[in-house]
Amino acid sequence: MVGEKKRLPVYREVANQIIERIRSGDLQAGGSAPSARKLMETTGMSSATAARVLSLLRDEGWIDTVPGRGSFVRSPKELTAGADRLQLLRAGGTGLRDSERVEILKCEMQSATQEVADALGLDVGDQVAIRQRRYIDDKGVSVVSATWVSAAVAAAAPEFLDPEPLPKMTFGLIEDRTGRRAVRRRDTVSQQPAPDDIAPLLEVDAGTLTLVMANHYWDQNGEPTEYAVDYYGAGRQLSAEYDLD
Repeated sequence: MVGEKKRLPVYREVANQIIERIRSGDLQAGGSAPSARKLMETTGMSSATAARVLSLLRDEGWIDTVPGRGSFVRSPKELTAGADRLQLLRAGGTGLRDSERVEILKCEMQSATQEVADALGLDVGDQVAIRQRRYIDDKGVSVVSATWVSAAVAAAAPEFLDPEPLPKMTFGLIEDRTGRRAVRRRDTVSQQPAPDDIAPLLEVDAGTLTLVMANHYWDQNGEPTEYAVDYYGAGRQLSAEYDLD
C-alpha cells in the first residue's frame, strides 16, 4: 500500500525494544541483558534469531558478552566512524546512533584534487561529486564528514546530490544503483589543524588540532567506490574493539 511504513525485521524490532529499556533505565549499565534463552521464551523466536538480536546489540555497542557469564549492558560508543555506520546499516539500522542527527551541508560537482583523484583512481581535475554532512548528538558536533564519488557513480545514483538524508547512506545507495558492494576499506587516522572552512562547522578555532580519519572503500572487483574524510569534534575519541579468538 502506498505510504505504508515498512516493518522492520523481527530481530531489529526486538533489539530496538531492548535499546529503549536501556535508554529508559529499566536495564542499567553493568546489569544483565536478556539472554538468548530468555528472548526465545518471551518472544517465541528461534535460537538463530535470538542470537542475531544479541549480535546486533553487541555490534551497536549496547551490550558486552562474557563467555560463561552472559551478556551485560554497557553505554554505546560516543563516536561512530564511517566504517561503523556501514556495520550499523547492514545490521538493519539507519547508520545513526541514539540521539544523533545529520545536517546536509553541501552536495555538488567539483574538480578532483590530487588527494581525491588518487583515492578514486581518477585524474586531477576530473569531475567528482561531493556530499558533506555534519553529525550532531546531545554533546554537540561529533563529526564533519565529506564523501566523494566519481561522476559515473553520481550519474548512476543521482540522489547522492540531493540535499536530503539518504535512507541507506552512501554505501547502500551505491550498492542499490550500481550493484557495487563495499567489501574492503582502509582507515587512516591522523591529527591535523582544523582548516579554515571546517573549524566553524566543528565550532572550534581554525588551527585547533583535531582527529581526522580518511576512509577508502573498494567494491567486490577491487575498484574504489568512494572516499571520505571525517573531522572529529573537540573532546571526541576513536575506539576499536575486536574479537581475538
